[in-house]
Amino acid sequence: MARYLLRRLLVAIPTLFLVVTVAFFLMRAAPGSPFELNRMLPPQVEHNLLVRYGMNRPLFDQYLAYLGGVLHGDFGPSLKYTDKSVLQIIGEGFPTSLRLGLSALTVGGTLGISLGVFAALHQNRREDFFATALAILGICIPSFVTAPLLVLVFAQQLGWLPTAGLNSIAGYILPVSVLALPQVAIISRLTRAGMVEALHTNYVRTARAKGLPERTVVMRHALRAAILPLVSYLGPACAGLITGSLVVEKIFGLPGIGRNFIVGALQRDYTVVMGVVILYASLIVLLNLVSDLALAALDPRVRLT
Repeated sequence: MARYLLRRLLVAIPTLFLVVTVAFFLMRAAPGSPFELNRMLPPQVEHNLLVRYGMNRPLFDQYLAYLGGVLHGDFGPSLKYTDKSVLQIIGEGFPTSLRLGLSALTVGGTLGISLGVFAALHQNRREDFFATALAILGICIPSFVTAPLLVLVFAQQLGWLPTAGLNSIAGYILPVSVLALPQVAIISRLTRAGMVEALHTNYVRTARAKGLPERTVVMRHALRAAILPLVSYLGPACAGLITGSLVVEKIFGLPGIGRNFIVGALQRDYTVVMGVVILYASLIVLLNLVSDLALAALDPRVRLT
């Protein structure tokens, strides 16, 4: 186990280094500077700002200075919010994105697994076709279509739910639903495929031949094998949900990381965008490692080698 973790760490370090390098030079490749968006600034004031943030130096020197700061846990100041650092901005938005993402993952996982098991137990029957159609519909419709539609129906026309904010539990319903719907569709498809395969294995036939109740056969034998492909998917999916949905947080006016990323990109706030990218890449690496460990714990045939 220790050797496996060490190997993954040795792979993660150059991966994160590559992400930082590519993101840094891509951001700087955009024409102009963050301060050109404000046309009211005199040229001398804009020059002083570039000097203050070290953006008048050669590009490679800027890269080395930024890389040194990241290695010391300093992502630099925000170029637009002069009274805040990047870590402060991420720290303010992360709790909102975390609650929203974990709620969506819980709802999506629960409904998706249930729908997938239901479809597999009624394979090639009307119920299976209905569940498959719902899953395909959930995958095909993007969140920037689902979100305004749900707001129009449940917030504006019916008046049941608020349109923005997380001031109450009702405020979570619409954004969590929008985030969870694609996950329900994907997880149900993965679960159904795994369940159909597991229900035709020899050990499931043996369990049924022993006279075990169907519920026990499904829950204790078939489902454990069926969710193995799902474990590998949940790592990057969880990272994407936790770091916030760009569309959902923007539409519902939520102060999460996704909204900060959009505002930073539109305003050319390089350091904020870089900080969110590094956070997302770090979560991907960490949660993929957790997925591998969980997969090895669920399936004794998997060895961490």
